[in-house]
Amino acid sequence: MTSRAGAISKANLDFNSIIATPAEATSAKRQRTIQSVERALDILEILASASGGMPLNKLASEANLNASTCHHILATLANRGFVGRASHARNYVLGSRITDLSESRLKQFNLVDIAMPELRSLNELTKESVYLSAIHGATLVTLARLNSKLPVRVGFDDDVSKSSAAHATAAGKAILAWLPEAEMARVIAHGGFKKFTDRTISTIAELIEELRLVRRNGFSYENEEFEPGVVCVGAAIRGQSGAVIGSFATAMPRMRAEGGHLDLVRRSVKQSGARISTAYGSPLGKFCR
Repeated sequence: MTSRAGAISKANLDFNSIIATPAEATSAKRQRTIQSVERALDILEILASASGGMPLNKLASEANLNASTCHHILATLANRGFVGRASHARNYVLGSRITDLSESRLKQFNLVDIAMPELRSLNELTKESVYLSAIHGATLVTLARLNSKLPVRVGFDDDVSKSSAAHATAAGKAILAWLPEAEMARVIAHGGFKKFTDRTISTIAELIEELRLVRRNGFSYENEEFEPGVVCVGAAIRGQSGAVIGSFATAMPRMRAEGGHLDLVRRSVKQSGARISTAYGSPLGKFCR
């Protein structure tokens, strides 16, 4: 017959075999992983955090590997394009395959999905109407919009005209400013310099000067150029390669486009553009804040 003390001891043993400490659980989890894969990922993360290429011995030391094992893993990663050699032949760097995978990941998300949380925040902060745009072919397309939270607001009633108004809108100018010159010329040639108000840009010389200001300031400005009484501030959205992939803009009545409120909108638009670009993988986003 089992004693009460023995039963308790056996129960405790059974219980402890089920409930592990965090350290023990972590250890058990590591045992279920594949060591060679863990080591390869460690190497990639070390290379990613390095400011430049790394020699084999230093890389092996930081990965807690002997040089021979580290060299074999690097050779495998190099064969698949995940690791390459720097200009100094003895140094290792991340390979181009890393960029390919990152770009493939971004293709799984569309611009609206990535930008909308930031646009909602901008709409909440400024209380003004916001919209997201892109150029498809040579046409300016509105992808999403949020209305102003204020009684007097700017509406969105003329998307058809806006499609050929890249030169006359903050959203359009934010994109044109970062396009290659030939591509910018193609978009303008498609829509022409249609006149919407007496303030609309009507010559290539005026447009080039305006786009220069957009690049210098980090935001685009539309001063009653598309619709009388409407002022807009826009910013480009840049992708991983730095190329422009779209834009967004905040629209407000002329009566509110002044003083502290206008400064708030400009500052918020620039910051939102940087954050959306960073979320989309652009290394340039941090320079736009």
